[in-house]
Amino acid sequence: MTKTILVVDDMESLRTMVKSYLSQEGFRVVTAAHGREALFVARNERPDLIILDLMMPELGGYDFISAYAREGDAPIIILTAKVEESDKVLGLELGADDYLTKPFSMRELTARVRAVLRRADRTPGGAPSALLRAGDLTLDRDRREVMVGSSAVELTPSEFDLLATFLSAPGRVFSRLELLDKLQGDAYEGYERTIDVHIRNLRTKIEPDPRNPRYIVTVYGIGYRLLAEPVTA
Repeated sequence: MTKTILVVDDMESLRTMVKSYLSQEGFRVVTAAHGREALFVARNERPDLIILDLMMPELGGYDFISAYAREGDAPIIILTAKVEESDKVLGLELGADDYLTKPFSMRELTARVRAVLRRADRTPGGAPSALLRAGDLTLDRDRREVMVGSSAVELTPSEFDLLATFLSAPGRVFSRLELLDKLQGDAYEGYERTIDVHIRNLRTKIEPDPRNPRYIVTVYGIGYRLLAEPVTA
């Protein structure tokens, strides 16, 4: 089934270029010039993925992410011309899955689109549920569900796949580049910071005290690991 991608940017030339390229790659592409229009288009088109500029008139990218989270769950790749790390981090903290800094190559954008869609497309199959557990955590890979004790936790596709990676190899130390490669299929140096933000977001959802994690711990100078036997309170 053809995937629908919503491209949101106030630059008509960029919208046209991205639409033309992704259409040639086999995607169905719809566009919007700003966040307010994007909400309307998203409600009607139900996109499988959203490519979103951050700096726009009439509801900017950050406000769009917050508003869209109340009514949709398509993964989001943010585009930003800003170089400040805080801008990228804020977008990820609000729920975006990935980011690209302008100017970018269409080849890299397409690779990111396919990687994010692969993560979002890992849906239940006919096989029995593949359950992974650690302490109070339970992850069902087939149902794409995570429980902390008796409470269900909503994770983004990136957060889910990160947690599944850790639960599949408790005690193993993963570098940031390794984790980035597992999420995207390609590890782009300079994007390791993306992993730090996803880990921080994941900790706020699964850890009783994110500042003192009992599950996913930092291995300084290397990366992260899941404690084979989670620390008890």
